[in-house]
Amino acid sequence: MIFIKNGRIFTMAGEVIEKGSILIDNGKIIEVGKDLVAPLDAEIINAEGKMVLPGFIDAHCHIGMWEEGMGFEGSDGNEMVDPVTPQLRAIDAINPMDIAFEEAYRGGVTTAVTGPGSANVIGGMTVALKTYGKRVDDMILKEPVAMKVAFGENPKRVYESQKKSPMTRMATAAILRETLFKAKAYMEKKEQGKEDLSKMPEYDMKMEAMLKVLRKEIPLKAHAHRADDIFTALRIAKEFDVDITLEHCTEGHLIADYLAKEGKGAIVGPTLSNRSKVELRNLTFDTPRILHEAGVKIAIMTDSPVIPLHYLPICAGLAAKSGLEEMEALKAITINAAEIVGIDDRVGSIEIGKDADIAIFDGNPIKDIDCKTYATIINGEIVYKNY
Repeated sequence: MIFIKNGRIFTMAGEVIEKGSILIDNGKIIEVGKDLVAPLDAEIINAEGKMVLPGFIDAHCHIGMWEEGMGFEGSDGNEMVDPVTPQLRAIDAINPMDIAFEEAYRGGVTTAVTGPGSANVIGGMTVALKTYGKRVDDMILKEPVAMKVAFGENPKRVYESQKKSPMTRMATAAILRETLFKAKAYMEKKEQGKEDLSKMPEYDMKMEAMLKVLRKEIPLKAHAHRADDIFTALRIAKEFDVDITLEHCTEGHLIADYLAKEGKGAIVGPTLSNRSKVELRNLTFDTPRILHEAGVKIAIMTDSPVIPLHYLPICAGLAAKSGLEEMEALKAITINAAEIVGIDDRVGSIEIGKDADIAIFDGNPIKDIDCKTYATIINGEIVYKNY
């Protein structure tokens, strides 16, 4: 049992609580408010003068799949021999012993949505996991979270070098459509097979994975930087009536009014990087602000290892420096990220019944460059303390 007292609590679910307290037991938040009394057997954390926040959430990264300080030996995010690999699962590639996980939770990042890269048209299934642990199975918050798909330069570049499709944006879209059509036919045959076993199709691992998308159990997680690629992703999602989240959304600020009408969440970034390819030419920290002002729900990502995960609050801070309201910047790495990904029943805010994932800072982590993490709590356990 842990009792945090005297903190300035940003619950992300209502007003900021000054001199507030939080009671944690069995990995969950039991009480939140003012004038709470600490149980006699509780471990006390005095957060006086400290900022208390929900643990930060990176809604799009590749932590554990491209290991720190390694080349091919630790590169497990892209199976670049087949543009259609929906059957791949991120959990089978993640190394939780990678130093990036420790750096993440020491920086207050408690949840990461990680998964395959964007070399393939369909890359595989992503996972939301806590950043503390030794065994991936014990760290999973939700799996699968989404099906990674990619538009734009990356699939073109990978398969052009192999002289095979897709070598154009047309082919990328066609391959995704073809796979969705096949999955739809497979689903219909399975339904027929329930009545007549002779009509049951032979088991297809790829199609089984895609059924989760068609049944709206998980969305497409669509890598798309350029405006036209964003529209292509939305077009295909509408054609097949599937859910979708917009990942990167680098040129989202150019089409913000259109995206607001679509009503889909945008996970923006990585913006703390150079314009390493043509489709990043309009990269700017103005994007989160413009999208938010248009009415688009936004999250901010690192795309780790592009940006180290523990720099997530710095990314939010730079968006705030470009005009995004401070509270909205904090939401972009807490509750908004959780809602877009579909894990807000567990994390993203400090509320009774939610996982006790809490980060305490000696300053404002998105404004103060010298701000230090005072303590990080994951699943009700103090995993890092600086006191």
